[in-house]
Amino acid sequence: MTPIDPVDLTARLVRCNSVTPAEGGALVLLQNELEAAGFECTRVDREGIANLYARWGRKGANRTFGFNGHTDVVPVGNIDDWTTDPFGAEIKDGIMYGRGTTDMKSGVAAFVAAAIDHVRETPPDGAIAIAITGDEEADAEHGTIALLDWMDEQGEAMSVCLVGEPTCPNEMGEMMKIGRRGSITAWFTITGVQGHAAYPHRANNPLPAMARLVDRMSSHELDQGTDHFDASTLAFVTVDTGNPATNVIPAEVKATVNIRFNDLHTGASLEQWIHDQADTVAQAFGLQIAVKVKCSGESFVTPPGELSDLVAKSVQAVTGRTPELSTSGGTSDARFVKNHCPVVEFGLVGKTMHQVDERVEVEQINQLKTIYSRVLADYFDNQA
Repeated sequence: MTPIDPVDLTARLVRCNSVTPAEGGALVLLQNELEAAGFECTRVDREGIANLYARWGRKGANRTFGFNGHTDVVPVGNIDDWTTDPFGAEIKDGIMYGRGTTDMKSGVAAFVAAAIDHVRETPPDGAIAIAITGDEEADAEHGTIALLDWMDEQGEAMSVCLVGEPTCPNEMGEMMKIGRRGSITAWFTITGVQGHAAYPHRANNPLPAMARLVDRMSSHELDQGTDHFDASTLAFVTVDTGNPATNVIPAEVKATVNIRFNDLHTGASLEQWIHDQADTVAQAFGLQIAVKVKCSGESFVTPPGELSDLVAKSVQAVTGRTPELSTSGGTSDARFVKNHCPVVEFGLVGKTMHQVDERVEVEQINQLKTIYSRVLADYFDNQA
């Protein structure tokens, strides 16, 4: 049969308006392609979020190679700033433009095309599982988590998993992810007493307390990094009183901080540290500080070994580059998959993801499919 063209499949996916949480037809399209190739497909929708699980081969096979990705995309922003239709998948001078071309419909198209061709041409002694969510760009509470919950209930399992997120900073093949930093966010509300700016003694200004808290936390060195991680980072992203007046001391000030942390910390340990910092400042200023904390993912690392070697070998064969093993960047759904099986990430150059005129070189899509095809071939050959 004719091999699946990953460029054509990418274009068809981009034309699906699947801005989170809309499914936009993307998963329906993929389900039709996969079922036609003999994959058993199940929609695992939860709380209005669309998810798709597909498996070729026997459930419970002792060798199941898994792929994970997402078809939801971020909003386009000001459409007038785009030079092409964000959902047109227009190709100009070897470059495809459109929302999701980089993050990550090309990756999904590449691994779906590679998986379909592999089972048609060289049916493996084992299984291939594909888990695709429509909820990666938002809160991610009912996406890959829902798929993994369903898999556990149904006795479905992946032996290893490759996430197709864009991982390369500038050149195809230069980086893969073997882990990710954790992420924790805290929201502070300091309540004082409103008053006239000319009579500060009659008020209780919460702003100096917030300034102290921001300085105290920002000046603290969390760590100096570990073997696989850079130093943890802390960034205050907003401070707001909602006060337009110049002669009024506000009654309340809010601030938000985000911490990206390595494996020297846990969400629980950092949450305790955050509360301790707030308590210290609250006592010093005699004010109340309300704190809300959310950990959206723990740090993790898949130690270099068989899985990372397998992917790196294929990347080197296709691109001529040996990828750096990195844990940099933000979070991804690999933070959920790592609780299920060993996981690494490899995908496209991500320079334009989430930008206006998001785009991808067509040749990179073909390269990515070739890399994934080699990974599958080597995985099942090595396991024979």
